[in-house]
This record gives sequence, C-alpha cells and structure tokens, in this order.
Amino acid sequence: MTMEAKPTVYIETTIPSYLTAWPSRDLVRAGEQQLTKEWWAVRGQYELRISTYVLEECGAGDAEAAEARLNALQQIPVFDKSDPVDELADRLIKGVPLPARAAIDAFHIAMAAVAGCRYLLTWNCTHIANATFRPKIEAICRDAGYEPPVICTPKELLGVP
Repeated sequence: MTMEAKPTVYIETTIPSYLTAWPSRDLVRAGEQQLTKEWWAVRGQYELRISTYVLEECGAGDAEAAEARLNALQQIPVFDKSDPVDELADRLIKGVPLPARAAIDAFHIAMAAVAGCRYLLTWNCTHIANATFRPKIEAICRDAGYEPPVICTPKELLGVP
C-alpha cells in the first residue's frame, strides 16, 4: 500500500498577511481573513512551500507586523531564486502583460510553476487569481514547458460555496 503524496501549495504573501493582520473593519476583507484562518487550520493536508520573494515581502513594513508574518512561515520550506524562474517571470510580465509594479506577482507564479506546485494560494485577485489573466498565464507556463499551478484563494481550496 503506497501513501499518496500531499498536494503542494505555494503560499503567496497575501496569505500570511491576512492570517496575522488585525481584523479588518471592511466586511469583505474580514471574511477573507476568517477564511484564511480556517484554511490555515487544515493546512496539514498539504505540503506548503514559500519562496525568498515571500520572505522579502513579509519582512517589509511595520516591524511588529513583519515579525508576526515571518513567524507564521517559520516551518515552511523555502524555494530559492533561479534562472528558470527569472526567465518564466519575464515571459509572464511581457505576455500577460503585467504592469511593472506587479512584477513580483509574475515571480510568485513562475516560482510555483517551476517548482511544480499543484496550487498557488493567494488573495491577490488583481494580478494573480484573475480570471482574465488565467488563460494567458497557463498558456505561457505551458509554452515554457511547465504545468501551471491552480491559482486559487483559501475560499476555493476549502471548497466553500
């Protein structure tokens, strides 16, 4: 009897941000924060991964908030930057296209694809979990020889209607 491997989830920066932030007064954001906490409670069903990009972003800003974000990620293995990630990110920036201010989002997608993650978990619905961009992202990844991750939110990965 063989054990089936747990699906791998790349955790993008918005996840630890929502997980550790003070409850939002915005009802939608507060709901997303709650769903993030609910998903985090069942994260053991998955192999989690982050990247040096996530650590850099989580370490920025308010020192107390940064410490809380980084503490949440302590036990998660980290993918390092690489030439294949840089090359795929460049293709995504040009091909989707993503604005210069969203270049880091292309690196998150590229890291998850190059590493072979099944899912990329995010609340960034502007440049990552965007239905308009998804077909372009998937085509660019496949053209580069990578299977794209399923880009989703904690709500989707929990199966919440």
